[in-house]
Amino acid sequence: MKTMTRILSAMLLIALVASCCCKGSKKAAKTDQAVETYFTAIDKYLTETIGGQYLGGDICVPFHDYVAVDETNAEDIQVWGDFWVINYNVVGDTLKALSGGNHPGKMHVKMDKDGHFEVTGFDPVGDGADFQPTAEAIFGDKVADFQAAQADQEKRERIRGEVLAGVVKKYDLDVKLYQDYGWPAKPIPSK
Repeated sequence: MKTMTRILSAMLLIALVASCCCKGSKKAAKTDQAVETYFTAIDKYLTETIGGQYLGGDICVPFHDYVAVDETNAEDIQVWGDFWVINYNVVGDTLKALSGGNHPGKMHVKMDKDGHFEVTGFDPVGDGADFQPTAEAIFGDKVADFQAAQADQEKRERIRGEVLAGVVKKYDLDVKLYQDYGWPAKPIPSK
């Protein structure tokens, strides 16, 4: 059941990808208010708050593997996940990764008085020696699911490719590949 929830959450993300741009980016995203959810708010937070801390590119793309969601308190919807943000430059037919990184943890989201979701806080997993103790504290009984999500590079690349396919379609980009620095380019899946 937990795996199914993660797969459905990832599929929902792909359907709702709202890739905003980071500081210095050239592409601008428009959030479709009809499909605005807390997932959209998380994408916005990742691109503006976290992605904006990195060197800006032509486009900023968030993607994530949700581990769990707790909607029991509408004033503090909690979303645990393995969150990524990558800024890309469009070079010929390739999205070339310029900057970005991994930010696992727990997002706190609520709906504002106008009916829009907003991230009100983020509990990040620490780095280095702080990684394991903070991961255990933040994810609690979900830590095994988090570790499985983090370890599943194949699934992460599949999610990333599907999100990039959505971005390419959304912005009508004439690109076919994506590439991390020092690695061979990979094809963007067709949508």
